[in-house]
Amino acid sequence: MHPQNIPDIPQQTVEVARASFPKGNIYMKIRDTLGSIFEEEVFADLFPQNGQPAYTPWRLALVCIMQFMENLSDRQAADAVRGHIDWKYMLSLALTDSGFDYSIRE
Repeated sequence: MHPQNIPDIPQQTVEVARASFPKGNIYMKIRDTLGSIFEEEVFADLFPQNGQPAYTPWRLALVCIMQFMENLSDRQAADAVRGHIDWKYMLSLALTDSGFDYSIRE
């Protein structure tokens, strides 16, 4: 795994999230206040150099936090990444991003 800069939130995601949540919500406020929270370099040693590229570790860490906050199963959390605008905002994902399979965390 090669550490990368954490991307900005896509403009369309920002516009739709702010239209949907004019006052924001907890996830949007966390992202706006703390930025991306995690630096990818912190996770680099946890992943092998060979094989299939890993899903972005900082995103998985944030998904774990949101999953805990919402008391969701792995499958429900993966569905939330696909379907919740505020989660896409927090994770810097495009609205069309298909997320990941729930089994990625097992």
